[in-house]
Amino acid sequence: MQVLHNTLMVHLVVAVALLEFLFFGFAVGKARETYGVKAPATSGNEMFERYHRVQMNTLELLVVFIPAIQLFALYVDARIAAALGLVFVIGRAWYFRQYIRDPSKRSVPFGVSFLPVVILLLGALIGAALHFR
Repeated sequence: MQVLHNTLMVHLVVAVALLEFLFFGFAVGKARETYGVKAPATSGNEMFERYHRVQMNTLELLVVFIPAIQLFALYVDARIAAALGLVFVIGRAWYFRQYIRDPSKRSVPFGVSFLPVVILLLGALIGAALHFR
């Protein structure tokens, strides 16, 4: 039962990360309307481009984050995976805010969301390798 509970925590964090990504997508749609950038264009207004870049940068990280958190939870520890996942989600929200306000101030929030992904991925690789005996 404890294993199921721990796995559930990881799944909830993944669901929150996906909801956050959907929110970023809606924000891009609103920015498209607000700044008059007609689909399929992805450029033409700097503010719109900021929203769009946050969404695309998040998508690029989600491709690694989702399998990495699942594998880390399986081979290392689901509670640690969930905690690192929450740091990722919080970092992405902070990144969104900073990038929209001033892209030059996105570095720290980027690091806060990128570092957990690296830890999850490396931990998953090491954990899987240690189970491969």
